[in-house]
Amino acid sequence: MTIRNRIKDHRRVRAGDLVPHEHNWRSHPDFQRDALKALYAEVGFARSLLAYELPDGRLKLIDGHLRRELDSDMLVDVEVLDVDDLEARKLLLSMDSVAGLAEADQEVVAQLQKITQSDSPVLTDLWRSLAESESATQAALEEAAKAPPEQFLIVVTCQNENHQVELLQEFEGRGIRCKALVS
Repeated sequence: MTIRNRIKDHRRVRAGDLVPHEHNWRSHPDFQRDALKALYAEVGFARSLLAYELPDGRLKLIDGHLRRELDSDMLVDVEVLDVDDLEARKLLLSMDSVAGLAEADQEVVAQLQKITQSDSPVLTDLWRSLAESESATQAALEEAAKAPPEQFLIVVTCQNENHQVELLQEFEGRGIRCKALVS
């Protein structure tokens, strides 16, 4: 497989000059804003925004909408891609989603948390919640992967709704699990 490099340029631009994508499907809750602000305070700006060039020369965002919103006057580094509108929408739908499919090595996460301190309670809470969320997600996936127990079913055709209610009550009275269906 040949992978094309679609990065055509890196530019430093005023954040407010970037055009937000009208199909950006991510919203940014206060906790996320606070976490990004705390990270900026402790480390600084450390990740490029991603955009593509419009016919009029403006840059339209694919990734980095929150970073754009935090300080519209800040100069930000932008990776400019050589993509069209359709490809940009594919990236918009996929980039964060694909990154979210990564699995966490809980031992490494625990080590990293142990050796990494923050002055910010927001970042400390974020790191703790990430580990908890990952554990909960993993447990849910393992539970869903378990094969359901075999079930043996009987379908009884009833004369009408009243007959169905009578049979349900009779079966439930005998301790038989049952449910009503209509077709």
